[in-house]
Amino acid sequence: MHISIADIRATAEAALLAHGAGAFQAAEVAKAVARAEETGNIICGLYYLESYCTQLASGRVNGTVEPEVSQPKQGVTRVDAGFGFAQPAFARALAQAVAAAQEVGVATLTVAHAHTCTSLGYFTEQIAAHGMIAIGFTNASAIVAAPGGKTPVLGTNPIAMTVPGPDAPLMHADFSTSAVALGKITMAKAAGEAIPLGWAVNAEGQPTTDPEAALKGALVSAAGPKGWAFGLLVEVMAAGLTGSVNSLDVKGLKLADGKPHDLGQTYLLIDPQGHAGADVMADRLARVADVVASDGGTGRIPGAPRKHLDPVDVPDALWTLVRGLAEG
Repeated sequence: MHISIADIRATAEAALLAHGAGAFQAAEVAKAVARAEETGNIICGLYYLESYCTQLASGRVNGTVEPEVSQPKQGVTRVDAGFGFAQPAFARALAQAVAAAQEVGVATLTVAHAHTCTSLGYFTEQIAAHGMIAIGFTNASAIVAAPGGKTPVLGTNPIAMTVPGPDAPLMHADFSTSAVALGKITMAKAAGEAIPLGWAVNAEGQPTTDPEAALKGALVSAAGPKGWAFGLLVEVMAAGLTGSVNSLDVKGLKLADGKPHDLGQTYLLIDPQGHAGADVMADRLARVADVVASDGGTGRIPGAPRKHLDPVDVPDALWTLVRGLAEG
């Protein structure tokens, strides 16, 4: 079925409201769901909505809590999500964090005690829309083993970065530090498909192409020890700086009930105007982009340009489910 972005957003918002979210909270989460679908990020779009609604109903996520924003130091903005959604917490703190970056040149925005933020790049692109270079970090439930190991220790622990341009981002990247996002494993299982070698190990620590065995085992880091090091950095930035929990202490993100996720996100905001300037920054990136474009390969600057889909092709069964959620 071809569904407009406006209908996706409205129906997702209705579903969240029907399952106990407040008006502001539902609107912010629905906006993120619609944006994910618009940019082709189906793992973080409607595919996640049932989980949001189920966990609202069970109380695993607080859908009405008002985030608490503070500024403990110059250039530091902190928001406590109160075991609620990450999207409304970020929305409440964004303006203050941008103002801090404009004032001091570099600032941080930390979101503590939040539900999974799902698409981390959704937030960095909002920061970049204010003219800031944005780098984001978040952790997730443990699913990645250390190199050569078999015990899940880290989450997929993504990093996102967006470089602003005059009309659209000059660069946008959002990727897990694991070899693959967990959603690709679960989608392969649902489709009855094998996964490539190099994505995961089974419970005995052996490489596997079976998604079910992978889910009972662990994912591996991207680029081996290098990706493992980045995953550890994300754990420090997301759990350590925010005071939220380690990936080890978060049960499956889609489990219907249980303890709140209690995850953290940290964002770095860098004002180009406080350094060499936005024009110089754009020129330096354009220098690289020109060479890449003339090289004849498949390389490109990530996210430039980004695709925007409207309407979106939504599987019939998924849209039927979403409409049912909206009806309560």
